[in-house]
Amino acid sequence: MAPFAIKVIRNALKGVAVFSPEAAGRLAFKLFSVTPSRKPKNAKERAALAAAAPIIARGHPVTLSYAGGWVLARQFAPTREAANTKRILLVHGWGSRSDYLAAMIDGLVKGGSEVVTLDWPGHGGSPGRTLTMPAAVRAIDAAWRHFGGFDVCVGHSFGGGSLACAAGGIVCDVHSHVAKKLVLIGAPSEMTWLFKGFGKVLRLAPKTQDAFEGVVERLSGRRLEDFDAARVVGARGVPTLVIHAEDDKEVSADHARRYAAAGPNVEMYWANGLGHRRIVSAAPVIARINAFIHAQDQKAAA
Repeated sequence: MAPFAIKVIRNALKGVAVFSPEAAGRLAFKLFSVTPSRKPKNAKERAALAAAAPIIARGHPVTLSYAGGWVLARQFAPTREAANTKRILLVHGWGSRSDYLAAMIDGLVKGGSEVVTLDWPGHGGSPGRTLTMPAAVRAIDAAWRHFGGFDVCVGHSFGGGSLACAAGGIVCDVHSHVAKKLVLIGAPSEMTWLFKGFGKVLRLAPKTQDAFEGVVERLSGRRLEDFDAARVVGARGVPTLVIHAEDDKEVSADHARRYAAAGPNVEMYWANGLGHRRIVSAAPVIARINAFIHAQDQKAAA
């Protein structure tokens, strides 16, 4: 947000909080949940979408309904025969869309996997203008029910955190969905830092901050502190590959270190120099994911 807009919002929330901190907290949450414009912001993004179009066109579109709306999924068949084809759920981050994962889609299907992508609510081809973690978990649940489960789940940024939370069954009315393997790329390890950071930017008073965070419990039946992806990864014990860049300016590398400390089931791969967004298109990263996905098949063939 522009500095002037932030100043206006701060004053508005402060005014509302005088009469009702609860109302101010609910309003802050609405602002927090609004998704960015889907329109490409510059020539670079327009070029990326144009380059992705032929790959995305190969996907079979599927509409998935969940409590609260629907999302667009795409199903990509592997480009070569494989004895043990893996079905992968691949999800993007906040403010992105499946199109920006085109290089990874292409690399994974060429590696012998079937790939299913989701556009989150308010992103890409899915409707709406808001997104919450509970809504993302419900969208994952819809994909799981429609496609009959996944061997591997791969998520970038917000998508990675959402997959981990779905595995943990954190949203109280949604069954946990645990893949055989999990890949988290530039993903947050817990959600409290986002809420605290947003509250700090808007200078929310303590009572308003409490009300803001309390909306999470009303939506999911769980406290904000329960959305702890690293704790879920450690508790589930699923083989997990964490990929992060120490120069990531959007999600601190401390989140990757927190995942790495969660348990012996976590494998760390540093992709330094690739930041937060270029990391999903980098050939070495895609190769590392394919190696992780197919490791057991490669051992059996040796």
